[in-house]
Amino acid sequence: MSSGDNISGDVSQDDAYHLDRKLVAQVLEAVEQGDQQTLTGLLEDLHAADIADLLEQIESAERTRLIHLYDREFDGEILSELDESIREEVISILNPAVLAEAVRELESDDVVDLLEDLGEPQQEAILEVLEDADRVAVEQSLSYPESSAGRLMQREVVMAPEHWNVGQAIDYMRASDDLPEQFYHVVVVDPRAHPVGNVTLGRIMASKREVPLTHLMEDTFQVIPADQDEEDVAYAFNQYHLISAPVVDDEGRLVGVITIDDAMIVLDEEHEEDILRLAGVGEESSLADRVIETTKRRFPWLAVNLVTAVLASLVIAQFEAAIAQIVALAVLMPIVASMGGNAGTQSLTVAVRAIATRDLTGSNVWRVIRREVLVGLVNGVIFAIVMGLVGLAWFGSPMLGVVIAVAMVVNLVVAGLAGTVIPVLLEKAGVDPALASGAFVTTVTDVVGFFAFLGLAAAVLL
Repeated sequence: MSSGDNISGDVSQDDAYHLDRKLVAQVLEAVEQGDQQTLTGLLEDLHAADIADLLEQIESAERTRLIHLYDREFDGEILSELDESIREEVISILNPAVLAEAVRELESDDVVDLLEDLGEPQQEAILEVLEDADRVAVEQSLSYPESSAGRLMQREVVMAPEHWNVGQAIDYMRASDDLPEQFYHVVVVDPRAHPVGNVTLGRIMASKREVPLTHLMEDTFQVIPADQDEEDVAYAFNQYHLISAPVVDDEGRLVGVITIDDAMIVLDEEHEEDILRLAGVGEESSLADRVIETTKRRFPWLAVNLVTAVLASLVIAQFEAAIAQIVALAVLMPIVASMGGNAGTQSLTVAVRAIATRDLTGSNVWRVIRREVLVGLVNGVIFAIVMGLVGLAWFGSPMLGVVIAVAMVVNLVVAGLAGTVIPVLLEKAGVDPALASGAFVTTVTDVVGFFAFLGLAAAVLL
């Protein structure tokens, strides 16, 4: 069985890279029977990321039995690939000797990522199994602020003095026995260990031995301060198409390097965070979470939603007499609010994404607001015509059709405005727009939608 067969089997393109359900069933059967040889054979061709996916998808009891049966073969990369929500559980299950061997295989940045989400006892247990030099490197990385470049970087870096040529660099790398497992650049440094440029391995291998490294340095060169926020680091990698970048301390000396794989993980985490926050389910939600954990995260946002619903209901209560006289209002008013809510969510999603990628700035904010308002106006007019005709055909009242049409235009325009302005204002106030915008936009569209529709109905129809 090949690695590709293990992952996807005979499935459609839509299922490419998914774990084969037959394979998962075979793994669970081997675990149930305590058949270590079969289990090892099933897992040996799988990538560490796929084994991590398998561990995340099965029940906790099955996961425990699998690890006990498989732990003599446990790869450190599996720990790096595991979701944080179950990584601590897996580490606590592993045999200490197996855990020690697994951790020793990892680069320093992966060890730091592993440790920072663990409790102090488990941190100490892992640090104790590292070699002295590796332990010092990891502890120095952990001394940097959380979510900083210093936590993200790997200490293993290939550097060369600026007076070296290609031949000297090649001889140094061939003679070294502690090069990183993967690296893309040789960092050129001055006598004070300040990085002055990057040279790709490809250019080194394609050049004659006597060519100075300084003649091969890349035009695009970004130096990352160790205390820089990892979100800014990920933005720099994405903006300037970096493959790796040197990290420097307060005095500008080279202390490590960040590679594109780590930067993209941060970018992916930021996107995931924004999606989860917009949905109000908590930024650390996972399919592996228990019922009580999931309930605790979602409860506050449901409570906020209840408050906004009560506010909208208070608006409706002001027009109780109108609704009692014209029953059609009760039938049609949810349509106005629903359309406004959806339109507001569309504008909100675009605005929050643009803020996160720094595409929405002070220089273009008014243009974006104007665009969203005009989009709301155009969509409002189109759906106003549709709903006006529906109101006329359904209830036989031309004026009722006019009322719902006007209310639709008003609410969709306000939805476009609120969906853009609210996240911008929250971002200016230092509040995460992904976290708080949804409740405000929903409140605005509900209140405005009900007030516009019922207010116009009371003024025109009664």
